[in-house]
Amino acid sequence: MSKSNDDASKEELIDRMRATKEKWDAEAAASPDGPDETDALLSEAIAMAIDQGKGWSSPAEREKYLENLLDDDFIPPIFAETAEELEKSGLKDAFSALHNDGETPGKNMLEFRTKGNESVALGRKNVAKNMQYYRDAVNHYYESYHWACRIVPKDEDFIPTPEELAAADDDPYFTQKELDEIRSIICSNCALAHMCLKNWGFVRDETKKAIDFNPKNIKALYRLAKAHQMLKNWEEAGNAIDSGLEIEKDNKELLQLQKKLGEKVRKARLQRQKRERARAERTSRIKDVWRYCKEESVDLGRVSLVATVKDDEDEEEGNGTMEARWHHHYPHTGQLPKRQPQGGGGWTWPVLFVYPSHRHSDFIEHFGEDEIIALRMAQMFPEQEEGDCGNETEMPWDYNNEFRCSNLVAYFEVHCIDTDTDKNGKQIIHPECVERLKDQGSAMRFYESSRALKGDEGPEMATVARCMERKHLHHQRKSWIKKHGSLWAKPEPCPVVQVHPAATLGQVLRDENMVVPNFLLTIMLFPADHPAHKEFLKDHKCIAIVEPQEV
Repeated sequence: MSKSNDDASKEELIDRMRATKEKWDAEAAASPDGPDETDALLSEAIAMAIDQGKGWSSPAEREKYLENLLDDDFIPPIFAETAEELEKSGLKDAFSALHNDGETPGKNMLEFRTKGNESVALGRKNVAKNMQYYRDAVNHYYESYHWACRIVPKDEDFIPTPEELAAADDDPYFTQKELDEIRSIICSNCALAHMCLKNWGFVRDETKKAIDFNPKNIKALYRLAKAHQMLKNWEEAGNAIDSGLEIEKDNKELLQLQKKLGEKVRKARLQRQKRERARAERTSRIKDVWRYCKEESVDLGRVSLVATVKDDEDEEEGNGTMEARWHHHYPHTGQLPKRQPQGGGGWTWPVLFVYPSHRHSDFIEHFGEDEIIALRMAQMFPEQEEGDCGNETEMPWDYNNEFRCSNLVAYFEVHCIDTDTDKNGKQIIHPECVERLKDQGSAMRFYESSRALKGDEGPEMATVARCMERKHLHHQRKSWIKKHGSLWAKPEPCPVVQVHPAATLGQVLRDENMVVPNFLLTIMLFPADHPAHKEFLKDHKCIAIVEPQEV
């Protein structure tokens, strides 16, 4: 009974729509100006709705459709990204048949490739050197490649039926090998069009695709070598030339290019070998340093090498104060402790003396572990005897003559207190703080990133290192914000440990509170009576003192 009522309601609605349409059409026809374009479109839309307005055949069909929409696994066919998703929608056959009359992917692929070839030929014949021909060719090749990617290849042992043979002109078929060959030619031809436009980056990308489909495409290899030549990637150009000559050793174009670029390729390869040897030596040094630190209980740490996670990040968002916090470290990143071959094989460390009261610092590249702190301080800030230039120090920035060895107090900051962890026990680090290096691999990655960011490995490696460091910083920020709500919820200022001047550098390194950030030991010096010293101790609690020990 309900079904008949629903059908009656539908019929009644359709009749009302039809009557309304006829009324509007009559009014439009009676108008002095006649029906306008909007009226015509509206009338056509209502007519289509009347013809197709049958709706669901039954309430059960409607319920099934709604259940599908609420099903997490159901994907409407228009949003399907794979063949499996399209199959589950139940409309695979219908969507597979959606193309214009007489058009198939294979036919379109060949037609657009032909159009691209014709555009390149017209561009070469054009006396005025109109570049639009080559731009059209690029678009045609892209369209051809798009259709090539939609073709489903046949098996190698495929035998066509008489009907498929008869329809081959309109619906050509290809095996995987044949399809790869055509794709390689399309990409290589597209690279040729880009060469005419001097788009060398696109030439490189298209030829790489062509070679992926067919490694023996000699034209693609030549065009790849030309692209690298124009991009000044000499070693990559040499590799492309060598690959091409292995396939066709008498190729004149490749031989000419090899003769022209031979010296530059040779120098580029020598430079790469030199970099690889240097990298291997650095790896050996880091392993040696890590092994020594583990044996001697010296803890190492790191700070973020970047201050932002995006190029256009505002200072407020990126917490730009981090750069000010560690700016004195960055010029010296990439320095490592060294084992001295003479004098019993002792170790020297890079040491940074920071003077917060005067905003200055001094860097010492080699500071021996057995050296006494006071002796080095006496060399830097000697005592002034009566009558020596009015008892003035040598530093031009020391206006009040306070930097004398006997008048200075030394401290180091205590990092990695390890009190803040997430629910999984993983340590949460504020981006301004020092993170402990837990294994040799993390120490190596940090050291190589610091060198790359300084430009030692070239601009490409600097970009890679910057991306890696930004990702690391992003995870640090995300974890901290999740736990504390904001980056402005900073931890308390680091406590400090006072260093007795008679202590050696080795004793400072082995103190239980010491973590060496960036392989660079940092010692802060204050004049004892300076106001900045008193303010410093208000913010930073002194928790211990490194006393000298008898050796």
